[in-house]
Amino acid sequence: MRNKWLFILSGAGILAALMGAYVFSLERKPEAPVFTPVSNPYPAAIYATGIVESEQGGGANINLYPEVSGVITQVLVHEGDKVRAGTTLLRIDDTVQRATTEQLHAQMLAAGIVLDQLKAEPRKETLAVAKAQVDQARANLKAAQDQFDKRRASYEADSRSISKDVLDTARDAVEQTKAALEVAQSQFDLTRAGAWRYDVDNQARQYDALSQAYSAANALLQKYAITAKTDGVVLALNAAVGSSVSSQGVYDTYTAGFDPLIVMGGPQDYLAVRCYVDEILVSRLPAPDHIRAQLSVRGTDLKVPLEFVRVQPLVSPKIELANQRREKVDLRVLPIIFRFKTADLPTIYPGLLVDVFIGPQ
Repeated sequence: MRNKWLFILSGAGILAALMGAYVFSLERKPEAPVFTPVSNPYPAAIYATGIVESEQGGGANINLYPEVSGVITQVLVHEGDKVRAGTTLLRIDDTVQRATTEQLHAQMLAAGIVLDQLKAEPRKETLAVAKAQVDQARANLKAAQDQFDKRRASYEADSRSISKDVLDTARDAVEQTKAALEVAQSQFDLTRAGAWRYDVDNQARQYDALSQAYSAANALLQKYAITAKTDGVVLALNAAVGSSVSSQGVYDTYTAGFDPLIVMGGPQDYLAVRCYVDEILVSRLPAPDHIRAQLSVRGTDLKVPLEFVRVQPLVSPKIELANQRREKVDLRVLPIIFRFKTADLPTIYPGLLVDVFIGPQ
């Protein structure tokens, strides 16, 4: 009985082995690729990896960082919005700076009023009072002089008619009124001369100092509103109402670094492609007047002819593609910038990695 089962199991194993051998010997046809693999479109070309960027004069996106610290109170744009130069993108809480600016403005206005007051002197009402005091002093002198003359004449006619003490008192009264007239006249001249030029100059400098302080405070106040510096498109928005920001940007807990508040690109009629050519292949590059290139979008059959823009004449380590400062590479590359029209290419965005083939015309 036992030998019977061993014979059956052996036969089943042999049968399974034969079936397995038959199945694995069958030729399997490969599946058709989802898209055509990237191929060289030119008889001889240089391959490079490229990254799509917004077209800028400097060849890079515009990273906006605040110049002040605070809490974001308003976000006025969304990613993908087209904006004009000067458009306010977001606002940072400016309560303290606004109060400081208003205080300095009030102090500047007060100093200006005092300066105008000094320049407007003498005030006609004050001058009239000083003139009246001179007239009164002159009238007092005349009365005292008349009184003295009468008493002197009486004393000269008959020394017994008036005492010498009374005559001396009258003479002293004349001298006192003369002195009072001189004081009143000096005060009138001082009032008529107006403000002292040193007082005017001092007040003018105080006004200028306060004006400059107000201008500086107002300029700093304007920095609490982040505005677009040029026409373009909002590519990335790393801010939300209530977020705290500083001049370093916004802290990213994922990368443990700081990101710009807003990344802007230029108008999207054209996009740029910055491709990186291995330093070993640089000598094989065609002359700028004879360069032609084509990009292929990975994962698609899309191929786009490129227009040569310029060469960035600096060979440097290839760190831009991964965008990681800690990236360790041995490869050094030469950046070359191309561009293409975005019409009918809605699926290409800045930041996309592409394959670029560079060949001669």
